[in-house]
This record gives sequence, structure tokens and C-alpha cells, in this order.
Amino acid sequence: MSRYREADLSKLTRLSAHERPTKVSVADFARPLDPRAAAAVIASLPDQLAARTLREVIARTVTAHRAGRPVVLMLGGHVVKVGVSPCLITLIERGVFTHVAMNGAAAIHDIEIARMGCTSEDVEANLASGTFGMVDETGTFMNRVASDAARAGDGLGEAWGAALEAEPAPHRDFSLLARAARRGIPATVHVALGTDTIHYDPGCDGAALGGGSLRDFRIFAAALSEARGAVVFNLGSAVLMPEVFLKALTVARNLGASLDGLTTVNMDQIQHYRPRHNVVDRPTRAPGARGCSLTGHHEIMVPLLCAAVVAELA
Repeated sequence: MSRYREADLSKLTRLSAHERPTKVSVADFARPLDPRAAAAVIASLPDQLAARTLREVIARTVTAHRAGRPVVLMLGGHVVKVGVSPCLITLIERGVFTHVAMNGAAAIHDIEIARMGCTSEDVEANLASGTFGMVDETGTFMNRVASDAARAGDGLGEAWGAALEAEPAPHRDFSLLARAARRGIPATVHVALGTDTIHYDPGCDGAALGGGSLRDFRIFAAALSEARGAVVFNLGSAVLMPEVFLKALTVARNLGASLDGLTTVNMDQIQHYRPRHNVVDRPTRAPGARGCSLTGHHEIMVPLLCAAVVAELA
């Protein structure tokens, strides 16, 4: 027992998620852009700066896919909240994305969308009232499945995606985790304990979450063992996924992976320190490797990118 006083989570006042106002609904989600329209937009852009980089990213993604190389998607929570999951799911369905890796926040929003069709609360207002994240349904579901996964020896991403499919969650067609489970590709969730609202659910088992996330780290590192000629996207994760990527890539390299021809892409609204160095610069010193940065709003850039890749494949 700790000699220091701990907060008694069993005394928390909880709410039903159905009573909580939210800012995001599946009704607001993007519809995948017509690939012909995306191709026309790309063709209209000047051959300069970011437009040139965007064309290169599209070309390298298509080249990797056609060569049977991995195309890895890493993302943070904001990407799910702005409603672009249907566009990313298009590339999962086309077999382009071969691995989906996300932080805990992205998993929470993805699961709330799948199960309730809405997510994202007013953090400032609910923090002041002490109700931020204090909902029963999300924490109960995610922690129960995490505990089941620990007993079964499964990773968090696989377990949460399979549970959404098995339930079945009414809006699971909008879920990246559920779609990855359906398509049989790895989905990994990388958590830092204390960063997500489900961690103060009284039923949270830190050992189960930690064990499942560590298993997902090893799955991710195994995926990066095929880094030669692969493409890795980091969408909207400023800290956690760049750090996980750097360590997983180090494991892969130590075990003999080649980084030749690796393409890394950081897409975000602003360029942060860790994505720039851990994703774009440091991993791309090998022959033929390339690190790319694209700056812009996810709700605009992601639908355009995904549709442009589909157009190029056609």
C-alpha cells in the first residue's frame, strides 16, 4: 500500500453519456470526395513548395502500395473529432493502409462515435463543473474490454475493434478500430496512463491497460520491421505517436530492418518539435528515404489526400 493518500475514485459522481452535450456527431462527418474532383484539384495546383510535396506524398503512397510495402497510419484524437474517418476508411478498404496506430484519445473518440454516434465535450465548461469525462458508458466499456484483452493476451486495438464489431456498435461503420478488425489489419493503441478520461473510471485496471498497450507497441515495432520502401503518416499527434514511432522504429532497426526508401509524412495544423524531428527528420537519413511536412486543417487536407490517392490508383 502507498504511504501517500490517493483519490478515492469510487466516490466520483458519474453521468450517463446520453446526458452529456457533445460537439461532434456522425451526421457532421465527411463524405469521401469524388476521386475525379480531387485529381482535378491536384492538377490545378502550381508545381511549387507544399503543392509539390503533396504530389510527392501521393505518388510515394501509391508506389508503396503497388509494391506491396506497408502504408502506416498514425493519428491523434483531433483527427477523429473533425470527422474525416470515412475518408481514411476508404484507404483501409482499398488495402492501402496496412496498420492503424493511435493514441488513447483517438481510441476514445473512435469508440464513442461507433457506440453513440457522437463525441467531444466542452472541456472548459465541464472542467469547471468537475464533469469532464465523467461518463459511465465509455469508461465501463473500454476498461471491461481491456481487462478481457489482458486475460486473453490481446492488444488494446484489436480487442476494442473486435468488441465494436461483436456488440455490434450501431455506428461502427464510422470507426477506424472496427474497420481494421473487420479487414484483419493491425490496429494498435498507445496509451500514457493518466492522460485519458477512462483512466479515472473506478473500474480502470492500469495493469490491463499497460499490458495491452505494451503488446500493441511490440505489434507496431514488428510492423515497422518492413520499413524499407514503406510510408508512415502521422496525422495530428504532436507528442505521443512521434515518441512511440521513434522507439518502435529503433527496435525494428536493431532487429535488422532497413530504412532505405522509407517515406514519413507529418500532417498537422502546425508543425511541432517532436513530429518534425522524430517522424520527418531523424528516420529518413537512409538512401532513398524522404521526410515530408504538410501543414493544414485535417478536415480539408485529409479528404483531399485520400481521394487523390484513390484517383492515382485508378
